[in-house]
Amino acid sequence: MTVSVGLVGLGYWGPNLARNLLRSPNAELRWLCDLSTELHDKHRPGFPDVRFTTDFDDMLNDDSLDAIVIASPVPTHHALGMRALEAGKHTFIEKPLALNAADAKELVDAAQEADRKLMVGHLLEYHPGVLKMRDMIETGELGDVLYAYSNRLNLGQFRRDENALWSLGVHDVATLMFLLGDTPVEVTARGESYLHDGVEDVVFGNMRFASGTMAHIHLSWLDPHKVRKLTVVGSQQMAVFDDMETDRKLTIYDKGFTRGKDEGSGSWGEYVAKREGDIHIPRLPADEPLRLEVEHFLECVATGRTPRSDGHDGYRVVQILEGMQTSLENGGVPVALATPAGV
Repeated sequence: MTVSVGLVGLGYWGPNLARNLLRSPNAELRWLCDLSTELHDKHRPGFPDVRFTTDFDDMLNDDSLDAIVIASPVPTHHALGMRALEAGKHTFIEKPLALNAADAKELVDAAQEADRKLMVGHLLEYHPGVLKMRDMIETGELGDVLYAYSNRLNLGQFRRDENALWSLGVHDVATLMFLLGDTPVEVTARGESYLHDGVEDVVFGNMRFASGTMAHIHLSWLDPHKVRKLTVVGSQQMAVFDDMETDRKLTIYDKGFTRGKDEGSGSWGEYVAKREGDIHIPRLPADEPLRLEVEHFLECVATGRTPRSDGHDGYRVVQILEGMQTSLENGGVPVALATPAGV
């Protein structure tokens, strides 16, 4: 089945989604929508057979259109997503799903009521390196996951309309939950605003899981280093995903510890020894994550399969970010989350 698609939003990320839809043998890209006619003129040469419009209703009223991809500014995600679902269109929404958990839940409910697929653009859930790391966790190759942490740092892009938590943290929260297969029961966050009052440039966030696993995120657009790195520490092995590396996206360290009998006391568990083994770099498929994400959405529309990053996934991420924002605004106080934080 070829899925007919329209896309709204030709700013930063929309053209990348549009190019992948155009190249896919499983999609027919029919519409591109944006309020800016200058962007129409800029992109029209690359999409000569696609209709351009400034009116979102043109896509909603096209009965032959199966799905709509929303890559417009985040404040528009909820309103446009609701209209698309209510018009009976399968809907892909770039991250985050919405600006608050209530709006995210409303989108999930609308998708269920309309019996349409709702997918969120949590891109790293489709990265071969992250998928390999998830597989190693599920098969027990890393042992028990003790803790994980991520760093998403750069110098710029400075924003006034959203802080580093909402601008950068979506990727890391979504990826950590995907890897750990769990939802935190408590979150905290602290940050500071150095460039614009009330807009945190740097944020340190923590997530605590019922299993005892903890995760930490460091987010900043005011840093000398460009870093996109995630580390998972297991009792048997440790894994590092580095998205800035070209050929070494995933590195496995055969490092850990062993407990044994303390000869002095005669009791087990008293003796802890460090273990250091080889470093392994797995061979990963050379697939573009965005292409894999787009193809997954098309497959779900065509077959009825539930998307990996479905609306529930998007809702949980927004719920966690909302909890961290509450903690951020109250000096880092712990914020308890529902268990499980689902809908």
